[in-house]
Amino acid sequence: MGKADSNHVPKHGKKKRPNEAWKTFKRVFKTPSAKLGGVLMAIIIFCAVFAPLIAPYDPYTMDLTDLFATPTLKHLFGTDAMGRDVFSRVLYGAKYSLALGLFTAFIGTMLGVVLGSLAGYFGGIVETIIMRFCDIWGAIPGMLLNIVISACLGTGFFNTILAMSIGTFPGGARMTRGQILAERSKEYLEAAESINASKTSIMFKHLLPNVISPTIVSTTMAIGGNITAAAGLSYLGLGIQPPTPEWGALLSDGTTYINSYPHLLLYPGLVIGITVLAINLMGDGVRDAMDPKLRD
Repeated sequence: MGKADSNHVPKHGKKKRPNEAWKTFKRVFKTPSAKLGGVLMAIIIFCAVFAPLIAPYDPYTMDLTDLFATPTLKHLFGTDAMGRDVFSRVLYGAKYSLALGLFTAFIGTMLGVVLGSLAGYFGGIVETIIMRFCDIWGAIPGMLLNIVISACLGTGFFNTILAMSIGTFPGGARMTRGQILAERSKEYLEAAESINASKTSIMFKHLLPNVISPTIVSTTMAIGGNITAAAGLSYLGLGIQPPTPEWGALLSDGTTYINSYPHLLLYPGLVIGITVLAINLMGDGVRDAMDPKLRD
């Protein structure tokens, strides 16, 4: 009996610890607002990925016999000045706008993390140079900076990403520096230094994993703002330009006809608003999931 019990305990008594990433994922969608944001984003991403299968028309095909058609079952969002189906162009434009928001947030965050880590860990003259540069760079209004850089680099997908990334890194650098300053005196860093770990190893293997949570939250929240900013640049004629069916470019293309054919701006603007709302709702969920005070 004792032997049977001893065999029974190891077999059924041990419980597998849930994966921390999976626990965080579940916490993200704990609130109804985050669930709603997740559902909306899933639909938008699905439409972006499968646009060639969902779109009823080619987004570049012109029909000069059906210009400025109002929304009907044949053309759900109507047609534009070239007779192109607006619904199809909005579907195809999702991949451009989502990619702009995601890549801009990622690149800007990486620049900020690297500079903030160097400033926070090394201090001294390195910190002074980096932070004063960030102060000067961050003092320029973000949209104005994006406009200037875009005007210098020119229009296009990659130039827009580069212009917006360069303009957004100072905030990430300041946040990362503050987090590292709070962690720099912790005992685990003293232990790493006592075994002669390199400064690079300490900074990227020990420090960054412990300060990355706020960065993830800020990056998530920045995606929606970047989509709006990219649309603004395209609207001003400095981002992605027609005939590429990016949402901001669609807005820019329809500006001329806002009084006569408001549907050319209504539907791209509505999709931008829904996407930004969904991302912000998910960002709230990420923030709550990453906050130690709210963990179970």
